[in-house]
Amino acid sequence: MATNVQLLKFLFLLLFFSSLWTPHAQQIPDTLKPGDMLTSLSRLVSSEGRFTLTFTWSSLFERNCTFLVISSTSGPSKTYLWISGANDSNVLGLENKAGALIIMGQAGNLMTLYSSTQPTNNTVATLLDSGNFIFQEVYSNGSTKRVLWQSFDNPGNTLVPGMKLGINHKTGQTWSLRSWLTRDLPIPGPFSLEWEGNQLVIRRREVVYWKSGVLRENQFENISPNLTSMYHFNIVSNDDEESFSFDSENQNQPSQWTLTDMGRLHEGQKSMARTDECYGYNIDGGCQMWNLSVCRKPGYTVELNRSYLVNGDASYTIPDPNLGMIDCKANCSANCSCAAYTTLLGNWTGCRFWTTISNFTPTDMENSDQVYILSPKPSQTETGKTKWLWIAIGSIALHVAFFCILCYRHRRRIIVLQGNNDTNDGKQFLSSEISMGENGIPNNRKKAHDVSVFSYECITIATNNFSLESKLGEGGFGPVYKGKLPTGQEIAVKRLSRNSGQGIIEFKNELILISKLQHTNLVKLLGCCIFGEERMLIYEYMPNKSLDYFLFDSNRSKLLDWNKRFNIIEGIAQGMIYLHKYSRLKVIHRDLKASNILLDESMNPKISDFGMARIFKQNELEANTNRIVGTYGYMPPEYAMEGVFSIKSDVYSFGVLMLEIVSGRRNNSFNQFDLVLNLVGYAWDLWKEDKGLDLVDPTISDSFVANQVLRCIHVSLLCVEEDAVDRPTMSDMLSMLTNESTQLPLPKKPAFSNGRKPIGATIPKKESKVHTANEISISDMDPR
Repeated sequence: MATNVQLLKFLFLLLFFSSLWTPHAQQIPDTLKPGDMLTSLSRLVSSEGRFTLTFTWSSLFERNCTFLVISSTSGPSKTYLWISGANDSNVLGLENKAGALIIMGQAGNLMTLYSSTQPTNNTVATLLDSGNFIFQEVYSNGSTKRVLWQSFDNPGNTLVPGMKLGINHKTGQTWSLRSWLTRDLPIPGPFSLEWEGNQLVIRRREVVYWKSGVLRENQFENISPNLTSMYHFNIVSNDDEESFSFDSENQNQPSQWTLTDMGRLHEGQKSMARTDECYGYNIDGGCQMWNLSVCRKPGYTVELNRSYLVNGDASYTIPDPNLGMIDCKANCSANCSCAAYTTLLGNWTGCRFWTTISNFTPTDMENSDQVYILSPKPSQTETGKTKWLWIAIGSIALHVAFFCILCYRHRRRIIVLQGNNDTNDGKQFLSSEISMGENGIPNNRKKAHDVSVFSYECITIATNNFSLESKLGEGGFGPVYKGKLPTGQEIAVKRLSRNSGQGIIEFKNELILISKLQHTNLVKLLGCCIFGEERMLIYEYMPNKSLDYFLFDSNRSKLLDWNKRFNIIEGIAQGMIYLHKYSRLKVIHRDLKASNILLDESMNPKISDFGMARIFKQNELEANTNRIVGTYGYMPPEYAMEGVFSIKSDVYSFGVLMLEIVSGRRNNSFNQFDLVLNLVGYAWDLWKEDKGLDLVDPTISDSFVANQVLRCIHVSLLCVEEDAVDRPTMSDMLSMLTNESTQLPLPKKPAFSNGRKPIGATIPKKESKVHTANEISISDMDPR
């Protein structure tokens, strides 16, 4: 009886303390208000308790680092929807401070998630029950005024309902999953999951490993229906975005897809894609084929073995902490002497390789070395007679190949810098015929172009295997990487991305065209690399990036005083005069803008990106196209509406660019009530009111020369006039700029001064493309 009384007392106390604890647990906030801070001792929990935002730490390259993460309260503990960059181990916290969302470290270092140069009032940061962490400006009643930043725009390795894969055409924002480097290191790894061409694609460092197959009737070809039957897929394809997302029919059951460090796509604990079983020769379950090393015949696989090593020394190592296990596999597969591999460092990074497996003794013990062995698996045993037959065929093939090489060597003019396993693709590509048509490149196939062809191995080594540290940025063509050749020369590598609107025509156009052009104000093309589906252009490295990198940044723009800006204007004009008048080919650039102007170490401008250029015959004045390419805002009306272009098209673009250089503002950065007022319209209004100097960038207020600036604005307005015939040529324009004694005509009201939209265009939309990522480029007739 006494025992029962004690049990009742215990239950009473338990209920009493749980009643005290429950209200306290419900008080965990989901929002940071201005001045609030989230520290390593606190957390945010979404209103229904589905997701949590908190700090965690990991050992990163032999030092402790802290990350801010969003994780599901019901899923695996190390599955993160979003993860910040690494900070030092002594993190003070996440603060909503004066309209900015900032992660602050004890050492004073800051990681800014969002900040604005414009006044921003009443901001809150809230963790939603969807798992999305949003930083928003709200009205006094708490309703959303505008979302300033959200974690769903920066996914980690996990996709949940409402999160998107794809691209935002308006902002250039791409949505994709990125695997971790290893299972315990939450930093970007080699695999990405993307939405492309109505299907899911997994890449390892830009090489396509797996495709889901096209989505039809809510079903992917290469994903089991049992894994997707509970989902509803949402596909958006319009001028604003191309995206994929899903909703789950069971709202009470959390649904998440995770891209693992080995390239597998998991739905919960089930595999939707086994990318680690893609070897480059098989097409099972959506695997894609790629160029195998000459020594890896179809049929080889990788087997995991636990072994004792009689001699524990590896044949060679790569102590690179940016390489994970899957990178070691790729390196071993590409090396004909490699027989086995594993990771090298304690955090499962770096690689060690063996050229023989004779030192391995298999074992089942858990603490033994975990080694991956490359195992060839021939389909059948060859008899001695079959072997001799293959030897005879091989001998004949070798003699024929040797004779073909002798015949070809005396004809080739392409310079091969290093290796020859992958340059045949490049030589064949360059020697193919391109007629004088829409792309405008003449080539009679009688001569190869004098273009250097770099081997894929050379470029891979030069860019450190296209590492994140080597990446300079992302353009309409694709990612751009910095590299260094064995000669010590620094290079910039433009790598054609499958997400790019630009394609083979633009690639070949730029490659062959720019190889024929030489001018101090044009970027210098060093060569190309063509390997399987890879397309890369190799340029001289420009240490100061592009003009827009400086011009539109409030701090960096201070480095461009008026003298530098005027020199840049002159340099661009000189380059354009060369293209229009003095080069061997009369070239219309068609995409002249700040992001396509590169700056060398002395801030001298160099025009780049000739993928959309057209060649004119010397007596040709204008041409018409049904494929509009370029960037809205820089296009003259006759081109945007009717497809008519000429050298005056570039003059218009130059006029807009010159206004941007003077003002430090983008052409599309103005809004006035319901009327879209672009930079051209703003400059015109100021000019009419004799307030031209109000246009000048405040950061150059102490350095500009008033008469020179006003002359630039005046000439710019002449360049952007409605009728092409009224615009000056580039050479006349430069004379107006530099010769102050020249009497300037009065400008007329410019084209698109109110940001009007083209009306009544009949150009087909079936060739619509988006050609740049940093600005909105169009080929349809509905500018945004």
